[in-house]
Amino acid sequence: MSKTPRRLNQCFNIADLRDLARRRLPNPIFEYLDGGAEEEFTLRRNTSAFDDDRLVPLCLVDVAAVRTSTRVLGQEIEWPVICSPSGSSRFYHADGELAVARAAAKSGTIYSLATMSSHSIEQVAAASSGPKMFQLFIFKDRGITRELIERCKTAGYRALCLTVDVTVRGKRERELRSGMGVPMRFTAATVASFALRPQWLLGRARKGPFSMPTFTERVGSSSILKQTKFFGAQLDPSVEWKHVGEMIKLWGGPFAIKGILSVEDARRAVDVGASAVMLSNHGGRQLDHAAAPFEVLPAIASAVGDRIEVILDGGVRRGVHVLKALARGAKACSVGRPYLYGLGAGGEAGVTQALDILRTELVRAMQLSGCTDVAQINPTVVQRF
Repeated sequence: MSKTPRRLNQCFNIADLRDLARRRLPNPIFEYLDGGAEEEFTLRRNTSAFDDDRLVPLCLVDVAAVRTSTRVLGQEIEWPVICSPSGSSRFYHADGELAVARAAAKSGTIYSLATMSSHSIEQVAAASSGPKMFQLFIFKDRGITRELIERCKTAGYRALCLTVDVTVRGKRERELRSGMGVPMRFTAATVASFALRPQWLLGRARKGPFSMPTFTERVGSSSILKQTKFFGAQLDPSVEWKHVGEMIKLWGGPFAIKGILSVEDARRAVDVGASAVMLSNHGGRQLDHAAAPFEVLPAIASAVGDRIEVILDGGVRRGVHVLKALARGAKACSVGRPYLYGLGAGGEAGVTQALDILRTELVRAMQLSGCTDVAQINPTVVQRF
């Protein structure tokens, strides 16, 4: 078994970055990043589902050069992986979302900013000229949602991503044990774990206290505890498809719906005018024992055809996972934990490392499988035995 890497240049895969992030982050923060709901069956299955398919390569194909560029959500990107929205990225590194947005731009892909981000819509827009998408929720106070849409238009975001699988918060037992639940409750032992990571504390001290600036004015406070409580109170379990259609019209641009797992919901997304569906179970953090995105991908891709883009979100840890997803009908994949492990391991350089690892692995897998263009990858590349 390999030793835990101590430096970024010793990280050769996403698992290595995860190990380095574990070494560098306080334990409650790492558990918050790494954990899922209840017994974490869905968290594990999101990745293990890819094991059910085997690649069937073609030989004697000229793969001296392969084409990975594609078009997703109205944007030309250099390879078919985008960065998922993930809240409070300053937990993992002092530069947070700014570091991820810059790394995504260098990698030629889309960065998705979370509603619960630790940098504002405008700060992230100013930090990176790359294509950006914003994660949206339909709140009880629709005025908040409309205000966020207008701010995104003004700041130059190219697309919106509506998350629909958080009507209530999942039971995340690792967070409850570590004190990172809602509300936060730290024991003496968990507080001590922060003291054991002085570099992490120093980085936070230089950048100031945690906050979710999206809600600062609404809450009237920069306290992350008050902002988190406000966010939870604004989640609206009564949202229906008719409300989604209203937001699509209000935005008037590329619009993804994230959290889809059923053929029925994918067809409804087509009917209301969405540009894309993101097959996702929220990284296994909401409903445990929900299907893995890769498990439902073939049926959904077959049902919707080319009427809507299908993006697979969840479980990707290798370039071959991206190849398998494309073969089963995905237009692109979306990753969260891989780049967050990189962020925790080494800031912007770590995110760049994570994206480079996945991209290099994808190109190599395409070459070894006889695939010359991501647009031509089809179900003949994979087989289930």
